[in-house]
Amino acid sequence: MSFVLKDPEAVLDYLFDWGADYLGDSDLLAASEWSVDPGEPDGVAVTGSDFGTSTSTVKVGGGIAGRIYRIVNRVTTATGRVDERSIVIRVEKR
Repeated sequence: MSFVLKDPEAVLDYLFDWGADYLGDSDLLAASEWSVDPGEPDGVAVTGSDFGTSTSTVKVGGGIAGRIYRIVNRVTTATGRVDERSIVIRVEKR
């Protein structure tokens, strides 16, 4: 799990590289979903996402200064494995 700071006005991209260490030589990402905890009005929000064969990217905006959010990436591979990784974001006026 990673920990990052984010300004409430910033819209930033975050990437997970699932790569060969996790996928091996013959598997690839088949689906990728992102979620935010806690979900709240004016909180951090997913404003876009994309994924390739081994990476998953999310675009995050908003947030309330002083709050902490967890952004979760849940992936499914072509062979049917399901896993999650997360980023902890603390929102601070910078």
